[in-house]
Amino acid sequence: MTQTADAAAPVRQPEPKPTRRRVHRAWFVAAVTFVTIIGAAAFRSVPGLLIDQLHDEFDWSRGTIGAAVSVNLALYGLTAPFAAALMDRFGIRRVVAVALTVIALGSGLTVWMTAAWQLMLCWGLLVGLGSGSMALAFAATVTNRWFTERRGLVSGILTAASASGQLIFLPLLSWIIDRYDWRPAAVTVALAALAVVPFVWLLLHDHPADVGQKPYGATEFVPKPAPVTGAARRAVSVLFSAARTGPFWLLAGTFAICGASTNGLIQTHFVPASHDHGMPITAAASLLAVIGIFDVVGTIASGWFTDRFDARRLLAVYYALRGVSLLFLPLLLAPSVHPPMIFFIVFYGLDWVATVPPTLALCREQYGEDSAIVFGWVLASHQVGAALVAFLGGVARDTFGSYDVVWYASGALCAVAALMALVIRRRAGGLAATV
Repeated sequence: MTQTADAAAPVRQPEPKPTRRRVHRAWFVAAVTFVTIIGAAAFRSVPGLLIDQLHDEFDWSRGTIGAAVSVNLALYGLTAPFAAALMDRFGIRRVVAVALTVIALGSGLTVWMTAAWQLMLCWGLLVGLGSGSMALAFAATVTNRWFTERRGLVSGILTAASASGQLIFLPLLSWIIDRYDWRPAAVTVALAALAVVPFVWLLLHDHPADVGQKPYGATEFVPKPAPVTGAARRAVSVLFSAARTGPFWLLAGTFAICGASTNGLIQTHFVPASHDHGMPITAAASLLAVIGIFDVVGTIASGWFTDRFDARRLLAVYYALRGVSLLFLPLLLAPSVHPPMIFFIVFYGLDWVATVPPTLALCREQYGEDSAIVFGWVLASHQVGAALVAFLGGVARDTFGSYDVVWYASGALCAVAALMALVIRRRAGGLAATV
């Protein structure tokens, strides 16, 4: 009787052990990319700190120094689309490792320069080419390959890496320059770029298929595409194809104004402009570092917004607010830091490169698989705008004795960019801006 009851009793199955959810490899790749862009951003912190130093030591005009900055900024942008194509041909890891080495070489060689053409060669050509290969097209390539979800958020985080590098290096480099000289600062930049190379070579995988995984958020495995030959030809052909469309010129125009009002204007000329009003260089550099802090917040938030709202309207709001803030800046410059200036810095920091995630989203919507290269060309326009203002800002300072006209002109340009963003048409049947 007992045996029959025991036999009829249900067999108790062992409870399954809870499985630990592993972090997707894409997030590790994004983390390495973040650190890499930080290392490359070190040199981006230097130009505004060295204008007065080089002017005093070599008696070079601010226009001459600004021209070297212009070469750097222009090459930073013009290299980006070719770098994106080279990553398709040779892989992300190789291109980025070589780029970091070129940045280190260019920065290190400035220690021995004695003539303006050497500044153009080292600071302009070498660092421009190297940093251009580390430009936002790098972030776009990583985002497109490793993520199908959270692209807006990831592009915002990777864009913020440049600001994080500024945050880390600006106070340090300004302290080194103030206490010692500009040459140790240049060496520091070179060492920072070299320090990142081992991490890139060991940890930065080219494609999810290399580690047997799907892109983050993908439902199916994506095989690694074959290397694309003719990188330069592809970059140019994508440019000619995109240039026949109206949205390309609107995106390029708005992003040119973005570069003019950030890298070309504030990053290059804010420190010397503040110094003109009696503010110590270290204090002005610290304000730029604060921009870096809030830039991280603003860019990540912009990525979150881009996943949820119309990218065109976001761009219009960002440019309009930036333009208004620039119109007030000449009234805020003073020998000491006061609350209205802090408010400007916080506000400008939140808006600094918040334009990148919606611009990337619009490139993806309009140009699909070619979006990384198209964005590289749009970024080229960003840097051409930055280069023009870096040069013209120095000329304006030499001519008028102040930067006021540059602030006002840039504010007006931002209003134009806001209007241009609103007239970008959605692509019929195109990719959704949100993913």
